[in-house]
This record gives sequence, structure tokens and C-alpha cells, in this order.
Amino acid sequence: MTRPTRSWAERLAARQDAIDAAGRRRSIRDLDAVGPAGTLDGRPVVSFASNDYLGLAAHPAVRAAAADAARTHGVGAGASRLVVGARPAHRALEAALASWKGTEAALLLPTGYAANLGVLTSLADADTVIYSDALNHASIVDGTRLARARVEIVPHADLDALAQALAAHPPERAALVVTDTVFSMDGDVADVAALAALCRDAGALLVLDEAHAVLGPELPESLRHAPDIVRVGTLSKTLGAIGGFVAASSQIVDLLVNTARPFIFTTAPSLPDTAAAHAALDIVRGDEGTALVGRLRAAVDRFVPGHPSPILPVVIGDERDALAAAQSLLDRGCLVPAIRPPTVAAGTSRLRIALSAAHTDEQLAQLHRALDALGLAPTPIGAEA
Repeated sequence: MTRPTRSWAERLAARQDAIDAAGRRRSIRDLDAVGPAGTLDGRPVVSFASNDYLGLAAHPAVRAAAADAARTHGVGAGASRLVVGARPAHRALEAALASWKGTEAALLLPTGYAANLGVLTSLADADTVIYSDALNHASIVDGTRLARARVEIVPHADLDALAQALAAHPPERAALVVTDTVFSMDGDVADVAALAALCRDAGALLVLDEAHAVLGPELPESLRHAPDIVRVGTLSKTLGAIGGFVAASSQIVDLLVNTARPFIFTTAPSLPDTAAAHAALDIVRGDEGTALVGRLRAAVDRFVPGHPSPILPVVIGDERDALAAAQSLLDRGCLVPAIRPPTVAAGTSRLRIALSAAHTDEQLAQLHRALDALGLAPTPIGAEA
């Protein structure tokens, strides 16, 4: 038997050396916090890194719902729902999510990542062409690859390019258009109404990943019940819990139950997580939720008036420069992550500021002072292109 010329240890070391040489080494730090304020590796910080946009992860009602579910029902769900069955909490949350999104049905999955994989691998196959925005999230990218469909990458937010691609679509194949509605690294938004119109004219199915859409965009009321639009979301951002979901027609949800591997072969969401998400959704749909969204909107406007999301990029360029800027902000008590390739394109490394309704006025002022001291400011949409 011939032995490989290099051992596994040597191969792994070489890969890690290449990551180091590119300035892309990552490590996990320890954050101890309830809400935005806490300690990072033992030093006081205010976090501007979390996607808990409305601050519901630490909301008393959400925490109480999780604790009550754990006391009453335990923690784990036991197995996948097709094996052990759905718990009442799962059914209740799915009904609430469908009502919130205006669809016939909804289906819970372990994460938003799993939801995108489940949708794309169930709805697309070798006889499908998927038209995917160039800046779609990695979960969408991976879902399109696993679907084994033909994939066409459409220039970012370019409706004309999409229209041309759909006009040339081979009629013997199904067409599926997939896009984030809020793009996670730039914080810009898709024109969902225009996308829906293009897809309707072309007979294409439209899949919208609404993970970061806490401030919109929203589908027009006339499209909320459309059977040819699939809405994917998370429970971990606007709702501050953990999990993912798909809201769609009953026909599509039934197909997912029977074909989506991330649903079929995964243990169902835990009861505390499910209860927490449901309590958060009740808040979001009420007066308190409206007030929290208003506070988040005001926080965004303090930095970039009119910016459509709580994601504010500060494009730096070089990886090492982005890391240095993030460290300088950390030295001033502000945790703002440096985002580097492969998450973003080479030469567009950046700071990613994520604002929350839970940030106090003083915490927002602290970030403002830190950015001003370093001569940094959020990058206007499209300026980095």
C-alpha cells in the first residue's frame, strides 16, 4: 500500500498557514452579555454585532415563555416530527407564522440556513433553472448547489438583467428566482414588488429570504397570499430566538414535509425555543412591537438617515485594515466585527455595524464618538461597487 506523500497533519497545517497568510484567520471569543452590554474576553463592551434587532432575546416575556416551556414540557423534542410527531407548540407557532406572513401554511426548521437548503433542494431539480442574486447569502448559494439545478447568477439587484434572463429562459425547464430581501453585508434591499411582477409574467416561482427584513421591505397586500411566492425566515433575528421557517402555500409546505431533508432528518426544534419565538412574535405583532421597530428606525437614522435596514457597513478594503479598525473600536468599548473574504468579495473587507432597539441612547452616542475619533462612517449603499 502506497502512503500519501504528506500526512493529514501536514495538509491541515498548510491550509491554516494559507489562511494566516491571507489575513483571514478567525477565532471564537467569549462574550458574556444580556442585551448589548457585557464583557468580551473579560473586558467591558457594547455589542454592535448581534442580529437581535429588536432586543427580544432578553425580553422578560420571551425569557419567561422559554422557562415555562422547559419546566412544563422539558427541553428536547425527542426526534424528527415525522418520527415522534409534532408538539402543540410547533403547530401553534406555525399557524402564527402563516398568519403573520399571510400564507396558507408554514413549516418550522432548525435554522434559517436549513430552511433555505430545504426549500431549494425540494423545489428545484435538474429540470429547473435557478436565477440567484450575486450577493445572496451562503445558505442560498449552498441550497442552489445541492439542488443540482442549473444556476444562473444575476448581477446584484439588477432587474433589467433578470428580465433579460427570464425572457431567454428555456420553456422546457421550470424557473425559480431566489433572493434575499435584505442583504446581510450591505444592508440594502430588494424591490420585492418588481421581482414578483417579473416572476408572475415569466411563470417563475419566487423565493424570498426575509431573514433580515425587520424594517422591510414588505410584500404588497395584494401579493401576501400569492401561491407562487415562498417566504423563508428565521426565528433568530427579528424574534430573538433560534430556528427557521418557510411560509408558503399548503401545497408547497406539504411537499417540503415529504422531501426536505433538513426537515425530515433533523430533530424538531426544542420546546423552549419554540415557545420563546412564539412569545416574541406576539410582541412583534402588537403595539410594543410597533414601538420597538420605531426605536430601531430612529437608531438607524442617527447614523444614516433613511437607510433601509439596521445593517450599516463601513467598507475598508484590505483585510488587515478592517481588522485593525475593528480592534480600534474595541479599544473604545464597541464590538463591531470585521467581515472578510470569503464572506465578502476580496477588496471589500468591512466593519458590519448591526443596530438594535435595545441599544440605549448613550450606547449609540458611544459608537458615534468612536467612529468619529477614527474618521470612520457607514458606507452609502452602492459606494463600494
